[in-house]
Amino acid sequence: MTEVAAAVLLRGHPAAPEFLMAQRPTGKVYAGYWEFPGGKVEAGESVREALVRELHEELGITVDRLWPWVCCEFTYPHATVRLRFFRVSSWHGQVTPLEHSAFAWLRVGEAASVAPILPANGPILRALDLPAVYALSNAEENGPAAELARLAGALAQGLRLLQLRDKTLAPAQRRSFADEVMALARGYENARVLVNDDQELARAVGAHGLHLSSTRLWQVERRPDFDHLAASCHSAADLLRAAQLGLDFAVLGPVLPTPSHPDLVGIGWPEFSRLVERSPLPVYALGGLQPEMLDLACSNGGHGVALMRGWR
Repeated sequence: MTEVAAAVLLRGHPAAPEFLMAQRPTGKVYAGYWEFPGGKVEAGESVREALVRELHEELGITVDRLWPWVCCEFTYPHATVRLRFFRVSSWHGQVTPLEHSAFAWLRVGEAASVAPILPANGPILRALDLPAVYALSNAEENGPAAELARLAGALAQGLRLLQLRDKTLAPAQRRSFADEVMALARGYENARVLVNDDQELARAVGAHGLHLSSTRLWQVERRPDFDHLAASCHSAADLLRAAQLGLDFAVLGPVLPTPSHPDLVGIGWPEFSRLVERSPLPVYALGGLQPEMLDLACSNGGHGVALMRGWR
């Protein structure tokens, strides 16, 4: 296994950032292919140290801040690699292709304007399109009317990913609430709604995807046929199962004590960081969090935060 550190350099507004890809030069394996910059971890280096060194050598920049993100293993004809991706949002120096043929800034969420892209890097483009906040509905506590008003305001302010939870509502009431949620979401081109655990409801209301509970995660034998799929995870085994099924992302927690589960103390940030360290899926931190904890979640390897009460 060859350990490789890779960087997703991000610039621009957080809601619609650009990321950098670089073209491999003539004479290297896969010459002409586009990749995320980075390189092999040398003996005695940590993955972070390797990435800082590689970005200085390849692009002439010095990293100010980087966050661990996802970890993917891929077998090429010439080698099997473990790619540890970091998101880099702050650096100094002018980006210059010192060891690449060219580089290009691409916008997150848009079709890639460069080709071909190294096979191991392809899934990263889809993961990058996930927003930083994953909101969970709470009509059970707030009431459907109040929750719809909360959602309308949040969508207007930029919310783009929602889990329709509320499993204890009466079936007819949950269906009505789901229909109204979808009517609101259709007014925003990039908004995505995932229904918790109920495939029939998700299809009936035209939801964009399905969110599996940790119990249902182990009951399905293959990836359900939805464009967007996620799961609730509480352990390393859950995260591995979600990856084996080819889901798009996961939530992990509770990280901190939460009103929903006052008897649980939470796994804490060190354990969260340990569990997500080698996850190939983006993982949202869940449980007892507030929007201002986003940077903390990302610094511990999370993609973002999943919130039930704090998203507006």
